Amino acid sequence: MRQIFAGLLVAAIAVPAAAQGSTQRPGEMAFRALYKELVETNTSVSSGSCTLAAEKIAARLKAAGYADADIRLFKGPDDRPQDGGLVATLPGSDPNAKAILLLSHLDVVEAKREDWERDPFAFIEEGGWFYGRGVSDDKAHGAIFSDAMIRLKQAGKPPKRTLKLALTCGEEGGPFNSAKWLVENHRDWIEAEFALNEGGSGKADENGKPVSLAFQAGEKVYQDFTLETRNPGGHSSRPRPDNAIYELAAGLVRLAKSDFPIILSDTTRAYFTAMAGLTTPENAVAIRALLANPADAHANEIVSRDPGWHSSLRTTCVATMLDAGHARNALPQRAQANVNCRMFPGESVEKVRGQIAERLADATISITPRASENPEKAAPPPPLSAQVYDPAEALANKYFPGIPIIPTMATGATDGRYLNAAGIATYGMPGRFGMPDGNGVHGLNERISVKGVLDERDYLFDLIVTYANK
Repeated sequence: MRQIFAGLLVAAIAVPAAAQGSTQRPGEMAFRALYKELVETNTSVSSGSCTLAAEKIAARLKAAGYADADIRLFKGPDDRPQDGGLVATLPGSDPNAKAILLLSHLDVVEAKREDWERDPFAFIEEGGWFYGRGVSDDKAHGAIFSDAMIRLKQAGKPPKRTLKLALTCGEEGGPFNSAKWLVENHRDWIEAEFALNEGGSGKADENGKPVSLAFQAGEKVYQDFTLETRNPGGHSSRPRPDNAIYELAAGLVRLAKSDFPIILSDTTRAYFTAMAGLTTPENAVAIRALLANPADAHANEIVSRDPGWHSSLRTTCVATMLDAGHARNALPQRAQANVNCRMFPGESVEKVRGQIAERLADATISITPRASENPEKAAPPPPLSAQVYDPAEALANKYFPGIPIIPTMATGATDGRYLNAAGIATYGMPGRFGMPDGNGVHGLNERISVKGVLDERDYLFDLIVTYANK
């Protein structure tokens, strides 16, 4: 699948600062200051401003030597000017070499001060951790990528490829998504051969010890469907067999009992091949059987006991909300359910709607896709090409020796869905290790390891330089 040239890369890669016994990494204080400024700039949808955060990063880029022409600041729509961002460009020395895009969203999930142990919009270092809303999702990448653009500009020698930085807003569900807006309105600003993004978080054990790295290639697409049954209804003292609630409920039970078919991409095949060497003997046998024959029902039953594996193998659809009836003493005239689907890359909304209909097996249940900001069709996963994967693997072996790197498909979604659908292959970068509790991402007391984020910064900087000069 990939040509091996890792040996050539390793010879060209500098020894990590940590391995040199340095207590202060190059530019570490400047990075910490940038990171702190980003975290302490509230960018939540209710009371924050991505536009302000972008303006602060633009000021740092200009101080590093970027010209006004190299920085495009933009605001959100008239009713949401705070939903802006920026695109910055570091021109490469080879005009024929295609650009690389660094993508990070500035917006964060809501955080109420009364619920947190610490101020969520204060950048706090405590016990080997950085605390604050966004320290992990996704201001760590925003700081690392912005810092890399500054360091490369200050070095005075442009890389071969042009580098672009896009800091966007709306990934966490705001009313305006600027990554989508850029794709649709200013594609030329972000045009690139491929993009580096969030989504490649590996795993650590409960003690923080790294277990595995993740290289994310491909992600599912979120899509809701409204299922509805209607009925003339009537008095509840005179029940009738065609009850709208019962008909909908029976259909949902049939949907719940019928999995969608297994689909294997290059990414998920590589993922399960790697996992077969890291799991229990029973799981390993089942995984290998399923890779050889996706129709193996017994192997599927064993592998699908793990909810994450089950989701990685197929499109999933699950009922998440119900609304039915109009009075306690009346037969229901309407019953409605929301079914949330995570579509496998490459599947269309219409195809999935048809698969739901097959499982409901009741033509009286209407199925209506809900309006969505997502692309109508989930893009096929980007290829695990040697050009992109091999440098990441070679550097991972140097920075994180002995830790396996595993290709993964995200079962959630990032702004990469817009870029992939537009033909810009987008990858979630490795270098980070998530704790079993999720590090408080989207929850309380979000945190990230101090050493971990500094190691990630070193790793990603060298990876960006490697990509930019290939």
